[in-house]
Amino acid sequence: MQKNEAENGAVVLVSGGLDSMVVAALAVEAGHPLIALTIDYNQRHRIELEAAARVATHLGAIRHIVLPLDLTRFGGSSLTDAAMAIPKDGVQPGIPSTYVPARNTIFLSLALGLAEATGARSIHIGVNALDYSGYPDCRPEFVEAFEALANLATKAGVEGDRFVVRTPLLHMTKADIAAEAARLGIDAGMSWSCYDPQPGDLHCGRCDSCRLRSKGFAEAGLPDPTRYVAVP
Repeated sequence: MQKNEAENGAVVLVSGGLDSMVVAALAVEAGHPLIALTIDYNQRHRIELEAAARVATHLGAIRHIVLPLDLTRFGGSSLTDAAMAIPKDGVQPGIPSTYVPARNTIFLSLALGLAEATGARSIHIGVNALDYSGYPDCRPEFVEAFEALANLATKAGVEGDRFVVRTPLLHMTKADIAAEAARLGIDAGMSWSCYDPQPGDLHCGRCDSCRLRSKGFAEAGLPDPTRYVAVP
């Protein structure tokens, strides 16, 4: 760990989901003061913002910024366009409609700005390239390219005070991630995954995110604390 990482903290993108919760907890375990960044992009599952607040508070974040960015103005995703249906037929090949155009590029750019402004040089994001829905901005080559961009596009980077993008879950399965949450001693029930929240703050149990979450706990041999309308 570089000296300034320990002193100035790490910016962690905290969505409120299981993956981002585990990434944030790993950052704290590694000794980073936690700077949590949550993007309120007017997503249809805005309940995850409440989960992000719970996670940030539980992990003792030194700052938690909830940044408004209304991506419904762009549309192009079933997470930002209420006229588009959330797919519920199981995880299919190809890129699903829940892909938000350039979301991780946008979010990492905002995290980069916050990191440069605060002196943090470590940016953490919970992307995963194994058990995921086929999003192109969850791949290792994307992360590598963004890190290179970060060090070309910033004053700190060109002056040699380099940024690093940390993706500790990149090659984990959902079962690995569920097991890591248990090892860290954090309550996975604090997190929110469902793309289509149901009345009573229930997960739908049918969207890709619910299916992958349930599969992870089952394969890890762990109890799933999630409250579903219909168990996946």
